[in-house]
Amino acid sequence: MGKAVRVYENGGPEVLRWEAFDPGAPGPGQLRLRQTAVAVNYRDIHVRSGLHAVPLPTGLGIEGAGIVEAVGPDVTGFRAGDRVACAGGPDNAYAELRLVPAWRTVKLPDAIDDRTAAAMMVRGMTARYLLFATYPVKKGDAILVHSAAGGVGLILCQWAHHLGATVIGTVGNADKVAVARANGCAHPIVRTREDFVAKVREITGGRGVDVVYDSVGRDTFEGSLKSLRPRGLLASFGEVSGDPAPVPPRRLGQMGSLFLTHPSLPHYTATRAELEETAADLFRVVADGTVKIDASRTYPLADAAQAHRDLESGRTTGSPVLIV
Repeated sequence: MGKAVRVYENGGPEVLRWEAFDPGAPGPGQLRLRQTAVAVNYRDIHVRSGLHAVPLPTGLGIEGAGIVEAVGPDVTGFRAGDRVACAGGPDNAYAELRLVPAWRTVKLPDAIDDRTAAAMMVRGMTARYLLFATYPVKKGDAILVHSAAGGVGLILCQWAHHLGATVIGTVGNADKVAVARANGCAHPIVRTREDFVAKVREITGGRGVDVVYDSVGRDTFEGSLKSLRPRGLLASFGEVSGDPAPVPPRRLGQMGSLFLTHPSLPHYTATRAELEETAADLFRVVADGTVKIDASRTYPLADAAQAHRDLESGRTTGSPVLIV
């Protein structure tokens, strides 16, 4: 028996309940983890609020690190005592004990500690598919990263800088400019006080960027389209500010034959081979120091509500982590 955060009704952080919870024994294809660290993602806020509808009651979170306690029937490749991280549903990561799908779980190398692992799995694998699959970034490309001081943004900026791209990024306030710049963003823009479209055009000599990585949604979507070069690509992979207004396909042609996609991690790690390749690439760049993971903002697991308040208010940088 352990304890977990549970949600019985949609609403603000106050609906999170800290209570006894027993996940039971692992079934076929499952592992039971005793967790040590759990990531807080904006998706968790959307589930809590009801924007992402899931059946209630529910747990929260899909990403964490810990120790394998028990192995379900027919599971191979894992044993009790393994250090692992899991980036996959169902929503039950805000818990001391958790059942996870074995195929979405990977062993952790010694060079990656648990807190870093929890903070980087979803965010880091998201950055990896965005940079290498959604739009393969190459030396000389100009890119725009929204929320450049956030969890995914910091990883995108560092990794893209390493690839030789010119990284332009937007941040929500002036306090985050130095954070973004220190992590590979050559041109941080405070989007609440500057016209980021005009700045992008100025920085690129009027050309526009090759790709925009946009996790903000409604508030930045139109500007993201206007920041692209002809035949540029907008990867809209989140909607912190809400869903953008619909765009008629013909308008994309009028704006320069633009490409628009809404990529999602499950579709880029749909097989075990894809998951392992993506995780291995991420582990390598973190272990060798190419990408540094900011997991400095931590909270006790029982204080998940405060983590949600801080993330929603924009007071955090990097990847908030709940410590079990």
